[in-house]
This record gives sequence, structure tokens and C-alpha cells, in this order.
Amino acid sequence: MNRCTLLLCALGLAATGAIAQTGPTSRNLTTTDGAVVAVRAFPANALRGTMIVQAPPEVLLDSKADRLSPGARIRGANGMLAMSASLLGQTLPVMYTREPNGMLHDVWVMTELEAQLLPVKPSYSK
Repeated sequence: MNRCTLLLCALGLAATGAIAQTGPTSRNLTTTDGAVVAVRAFPANALRGTMIVQAPPEVLLDSKADRLSPGARIRGANGMLAMSASLLGQTLPVMYTREPNGMLHDVWVMTELEAQLLPVKPSYSK
């Protein structure tokens, strides 16, 4: 079954990751050596942190105990959904948002490049 979108089929292109990176969910940043790279665009209310999954849904966020919400979504560095159990024990740079009750709801695991290019907000800015 051909799942190619109409636009991609009209252009004769296959659906690849390179095409997906140029969409509205990415933005261009310049590295220290002057190269322009596409990185994911995170919501304006997303915060930066370091997460360690201990025993799902329990996590350490910036060395403090925290909890994933019941409907939490974790997107891996490749942009695909990741199960919290598959990240057990790893120290991960993340961007995250919280639900109204204060639990972690949307989490994006950052690539090394994103972690280098996107600034870490000072602790008093939360």
C-alpha cells in the first residue's frame, strides 16, 4: 500500500527524514563554525532539564524527584515516541512541559547538537 502523500508523490519524492526536517516543526540555527543546521522547534513554554528515568513513572529531573503524567509522551532524539522503560537509567538532556497538576507531560529527548545549540536557562528563570 502506497502511503506517499499527495504532494510528495506529485514531486516524485519519497517520504524521508531529510524532507521532514524542513517542515514547520523545525528551525534553523547556526553552529559555532558557521554551519546552518535544522533543529526541532519546541513550544515556547518548554523548559530545559536533565532527566533520568528511575522506575517509570518516577524520574529524576535536574536531580529532583518528579513524575510522568498518566498520558505522558516522550519523544526520542529521532522524534519518535519512546517508552519510558526503554530509557531506564540514562542521563538525558530534555525539553519538557508540565500538565496543570504539575506532572511532566511532554518530553523531548534532545540530540547532542540540540543540547549544544539551545541555551540552558538559569535555575531562577523557572
